[in-house]
Amino acid sequence: MTAAAPTPTTTTPSTQPQSPAAAAAAAPARALVGVIGGSGLYQMDALENPQAQRLDTPYGAPSDEIMTGTVHGVPVAFLARHGRGHRLIPSEVPYQANIHALKQLGVRYLISLSAVGSLKEALRPLDMVLPDQFIDLTKRRASTFFGQGAVAHASLAQPICAALSDVLARAMATTVGSSVQLHRGGTYVCIEGPQFSTLAESHWYQSMGASVIGMTNMPEAKLAREAQMAYATLAMVTDYDCWHPREAHVTADAAIANLMKNASNAQKIAAAAIALLGQERPVSEAHTALQHALITPPDAMAPDVRARLQALLD
Repeated sequence: MTAAAPTPTTTTPSTQPQSPAAAAAAAPARALVGVIGGSGLYQMDALENPQAQRLDTPYGAPSDEIMTGTVHGVPVAFLARHGRGHRLIPSEVPYQANIHALKQLGVRYLISLSAVGSLKEALRPLDMVLPDQFIDLTKRRASTFFGQGAVAHASLAQPICAALSDVLARAMATTVGSSVQLHRGGTYVCIEGPQFSTLAESHWYQSMGASVIGMTNMPEAKLAREAQMAYATLAMVTDYDCWHPREAHVTADAAIANLMKNASNAQKIAAAAIALLGQERPVSEAHTALQHALITPPDAMAPDVRARLQALLD
């Protein structure tokens, strides 16, 4: 995504004692909607009055500074998943820190903009998909905020918020219309990467019934659910992975080239969806995900454990 003007300022936590008024003035901006940009989507040009928030979390620093501002008057936080300049492979993305930092900012609706490969003939490069299921085949990533003194078992039967996905579909209809083919539903299989699939693996994923393949939406979706955020993915098809008998096998250059062709469409759709979310603020089951998931009562947690989880419990 292209850069926004004016030049952003940076908000950093102070190490000196502050008055309540000064602390309130220095506090990071609040946001209703979060947007995570994947490969090739490093900034959001619809963001007005951008400010760079440099946040810390109990899980370390997020991928990059989080840019806060407004879109159509709605407070928004944007984060480049791989960092600006694309510095992080999928396994290195600090998923816990990213979601925790967005939660600190108050995000309730989280839109993931992600490049994917297609595992079905009908899902063509430059099409867009709103998946509603995930298969997690990652191996090296922390996938929960819980453990080490606190237990929760969040339901992930429906990992995508249907209301948020519907908002994205309506936003797409009013912006790019029929110029881009939208496919609703389907399963996103998430692999560790950073290598693309072998041919045998690609056929295996097809046999699972998966629709698209990517490397980043897990454990992101799991953590968003534990953070009680409504989460949905706008997946942009860039290639046919390597299973297709007549199409070229995926390469990074080809995938990014196709992604950039849809970047302006992703910008328009995200901005229109944010406007709808500001008006409608749909209720999501994700917003009360811990109500029946939290096993350890907060008053039974050690003080340091409760402090680590406080942003989520709030």
